[in-house]
Amino acid sequence: MRPSTIGSVVAAILLCSLATSVHAQQGPRRPWVDRWFITSDSVRLHYLSGGRGSGPAIVFVPGWTMPADIWEPQLRYFARSSRVVALDPRSQGASQRTSDGNYTDRRAQDIHELIAQIKAPRVVVVGWSMGVPEALQLVEQYGTTDIAGLVLVDNFVQVPQTSQLAAFMDTLLFHLLRDRPVFTTMFVHGMYRTPQDSAYLARIVRTSLSTPTTTAYTLLASTFATGRRDWRAALDRVDRPLLFVGSALMRETADTIRAHVRDAQIEIFENAGHALFVDEPDHFNQVLADFLRRLR
Repeated sequence: MRPSTIGSVVAAILLCSLATSVHAQQGPRRPWVDRWFITSDSVRLHYLSGGRGSGPAIVFVPGWTMPADIWEPQLRYFARSSRVVALDPRSQGASQRTSDGNYTDRRAQDIHELIAQIKAPRVVVVGWSMGVPEALQLVEQYGTTDIAGLVLVDNFVQVPQTSQLAAFMDTLLFHLLRDRPVFTTMFVHGMYRTPQDSAYLARIVRTSLSTPTTTAYTLLASTFATGRRDWRAALDRVDRPLLFVGSALMRETADTIRAHVRDAQIEIFENAGHALFVDEPDHFNQVLADFLRRLR
């Protein structure tokens, strides 16, 4: 073999090795693309969009200061059979930071406008943490014409004014203002019961901290402290199948939902943390898949 030929072969091998190395570092290709839309109050919101299917589109809404791709285990799984969309709510993730509209009513309107943007005939809204009151407000403000089903993930639907929970929420606000980085690190690490990669946790912390402190405080206060604390009236408006998935701390909330939503499906994850869909992704995906089959 001539030296020039040998050189070509070696170069090809090196290029192949480099490509393999880069692919390994980046991980599996993501089955979604980045998209943006402008809300009616001129805020640029980011969302992830992927998959296809004949059933309802699944719209995932993350919690307080969390990014859309925290739903990655669900996006990868359901993109194989359904259209999937995950929103970065205003002032979070890759969406525009804004001093306006950082409260439940407006963020519910953002979800409503996202549903109109993706032009899906029917959707299943999956709201986690702060996404729970936002999903309920969506139903209360706009009804369920476009909604095939509602999935509420690990949050309270009532915080009595004089309860220990209300006092705990006030304590959270104090620590948020006192030392945001420390508070956020503890908050993020505390969302999980299973071990998570340190780089993953550091990324979630950085993303959470990218929401300005004043906005982060406003979001938390307007949802659980100074704003509305009782969403039972919104539950009474739910006339579509509803799935509630909660950690072991959410048994009382589960009972409240049963009392207000006929035939609500309740799933308690005994050994998972707040981000139970990351702690037990296979379990969560199976529960959600079974719920989606009920809608067809």
